[in-house]
Amino acid sequence: MDILFKALQDDTRRKILNMLKERDRTAGEIAAAFDISKPSISYHLDLLKQARLISSKKEGQFVRYTLETTVLDETIGWIMDLISQRNKK
Repeated sequence: MDILFKALQDDTRRKILNMLKERDRTAGEIAAAFDISKPSISYHLDLLKQARLISSKKEGQFVRYTLETTVLDETIGWIMDLISQRNKK
């Protein structure tokens, strides 16, 4: 879960997630939206993949990224359970 929170704490990664909320995008489309190097974008995308917040699929010469919400659903459930247990005491 540490990797999830690390991924979410960065503004660039949160912007990438917001872009993917609208629709799937290629690495080039994502990179074009930022004024940082392509290796930096690759780093952010890799960290988001490690956190299971996005997935990727090779399509010819392009890699298309998709938002994945399962890990967020699980984390929200865990947090809600903590709150519920705390409120019962």
